[in-house]
Amino acid sequence: MFDLRNIFKKKGPGQDAANEAPKKDEADEAGVKGGKNLGKIANLKKQIRDVHEKSERVQRRRQQLKFYLQKAGVDTEPEHLTRKIFNIALAINLLFSAYLIYHFSTTLGITWTTVFASVIVLWVLVFVVILFGLWMFFYFTLDLQTFRRKQRVEDVFPDFLQLTSSNIKAGMTIDKALWYAVRPRFGVLAKEIESVAKDTMSGVDLKVALRRFAGKYDSTMLKRSINLLIEGLESGGEVGDLLNRIAINIQEQKLMFQEMSSNVTAYTIFITFASIVAAPFLFALSGALINVIRDLSSVLGTVSKATVASGLPLAFGDVGITPSDFKIFAIVSLATTSTFSAMMISTIKNGNVKSGIKYVPIFVGVSITLYLIVQNVANKLLSFVF
Repeated sequence: MFDLRNIFKKKGPGQDAANEAPKKDEADEAGVKGGKNLGKIANLKKQIRDVHEKSERVQRRRQQLKFYLQKAGVDTEPEHLTRKIFNIALAINLLFSAYLIYHFSTTLGITWTTVFASVIVLWVLVFVVILFGLWMFFYFTLDLQTFRRKQRVEDVFPDFLQLTSSNIKAGMTIDKALWYAVRPRFGVLAKEIESVAKDTMSGVDLKVALRRFAGKYDSTMLKRSINLLIEGLESGGEVGDLLNRIAINIQEQKLMFQEMSSNVTAYTIFITFASIVAAPFLFALSGALINVIRDLSSVLGTVSKATVASGLPLAFGDVGITPSDFKIFAIVSLATTSTFSAMMISTIKNGNVKSGIKYVPIFVGVSITLYLIVQNVANKLLSFVF
């Protein structure tokens, strides 16, 4: 039997507080646990978001590298290229480590502790520098290869447009006219048009394929020509006459550039003479003069000791610069001057620096070789005089 008096019994204020206190503590504990769970969930979401953003950055870099490789005509995957560069850096660092171990242990007689410390520094710091240098050299080579491909495309592009114009006038459609205008002598352009044809056969719109082809190269002439062709297709005009007119304008522009480069031939001759002829002669004569002054100072130094002992106020000291130091300075100066001279000549004649990169080794080699020859001849001639 239930006691109804316990059910309807009045509770005092102390009893209410005592009953509510455990409930409040339980609620606080539940709130703390819920806050911790929410914090863990937030941290987990942040970690997942960071991993996702990192993977997206890696994918973007791979896509950019793949696009650069396509522009340069290099048919390889970014993962294979990254692995290959890493292996080359690893091999170079291994060779440096072997040389350090051999040189320190046999020649200098340094302890193995110093050898291991040097190897650790080599693998921590120098390996990163080598890897960074290899990537910089690779991107420089890739950019130069892309520039050369752009030049090859621009050289044969007017002929290709004229052949396409003739095919259109013969009754072909634009896609067939582009395809049948390809010739083996076009080289890079022939491969690009084949790629455009493959894209159109696979269902890609011709305008999209042409824009994709023009976007591979940093060529204002190529992009403008493709844009004019696309506008002609959209307007429904005579595309054959339009292509022929574009080809004629490109050829006229090339003739104008050739006339401009011929007008500045005097400047290029002066810069070439100053960098690879005059500068080596002057440096060689200066080096020979330093040798003569050193010989005279050594002779006069013994005489000055006698004059000082006799009471005369004459003294001759040693020359402050040595011939070996001046030779290093002259070679570095000639290499720097020749490099910038080749770039200046390329800018004057062609309007860009990249086309003059191939002249840099020639300028540097000729100037340094001429300097060494003239210096040896001058030293032998002055040795007979003095």
